[in-house]
Amino acid sequence: MKNSATKTAVLIALFAFLCLPSWAQQSLRAFFAGNSYTSVNDLPHMVADIAQSMGDELIYASNTPGACTFELHCSNASMDKICQGGWDFVVLQEQSQLPAFPIEMVEEMVYPFAKQLVDSTYAFNPDGEAMFYMTWGRKNGDTEFGPMYPMMSTYEGMDSLLYARYMYMAETNDASVCPVGRVWHYLRDTHGEIELYTPDESHPSLAGSYAAACAFYTMMFGRDPDSITYEAGLGMKTAGIIRSAVHEVVYDSLWKWQRPDPYVLPSERQGFEINVSPNPTHDEVTLHMPQETTAEIFLYGTDGHILWNKRTNGTTHLSLEGLPSGIYLFKVITQQGIVVERIVKQ
Repeated sequence: MKNSATKTAVLIALFAFLCLPSWAQQSLRAFFAGNSYTSVNDLPHMVADIAQSMGDELIYASNTPGACTFELHCSNASMDKICQGGWDFVVLQEQSQLPAFPIEMVEEMVYPFAKQLVDSTYAFNPDGEAMFYMTWGRKNGDTEFGPMYPMMSTYEGMDSLLYARYMYMAETNDASVCPVGRVWHYLRDTHGEIELYTPDESHPSLAGSYAAACAFYTMMFGRDPDSITYEAGLGMKTAGIIRSAVHEVVYDSLWKWQRPDPYVLPSERQGFEINVSPNPTHDEVTLHMPQETTAEIFLYGTDGHILWNKRTNGTTHLSLEGLPSGIYLFKVITQQGIVVERIVKQ
């Protein structure tokens, strides 16, 4: 009987070992500076639960006063925590409406404080990374400010503004971005039966927070979310759909959301063949690149504002019709690197 019990114990131990993930376990430290979008359903703890279920560890702290802004985080306990150092990630979530305001207001109320938080992150956490938490448009647009700012009056309008502003903050501050808003957009388009919002049509439901948590785990640990087994009480089917969405939006495009590499200048491309012609141009240019190259393209005005962005595959035609004469910048982001082209419109 003793030998039998010993054999059983050995088999159980062997089975448990074989079931462990094949990758090396990671232990990371993250600080979350946000507000109720972060605190509802205790998002940081959910990310830690996912990490634990995968054999990893997330040690975290957070400061999430209701409706807190970047400006307030610059002078409250968040700044103290950031300056303590030792963080692998500092997650920055702005008040949910501010980044969708008219650009003049965003430049005054958001961008300077985003920069201050990121600068402090890198000053006191030289091995760490600032990560913006891209939030989402309200379910049916913003009923509070929509009447004053029509772009905010619909989900699509508000969500597109949040996307553009968070991408701009990441790009101009050498930071990464966790594209939770893009995951929500994908789920709204493909699985509208999953309710991502609470009844206030603003805050995340359990499913909404789970989508955010899976996205953060994927960004921080670089793991395929399809391997996650933790379901947060949602059930196998719903949790599986959400994880697949995170795989599609986040994991398959990590190069797009991660902290960007330095620009690849034309003289340093080393076979990275991308160019734009004709230049100068009147209304249309052609972006030339290998047919199997997937790219995210941003068009900037001389003031640094994103005029539009689009995703393309291979050589494509791009219209500048309707834009005034002047100098513009194309930023082309691919898995091979980043190219910036200066275009003159006559």
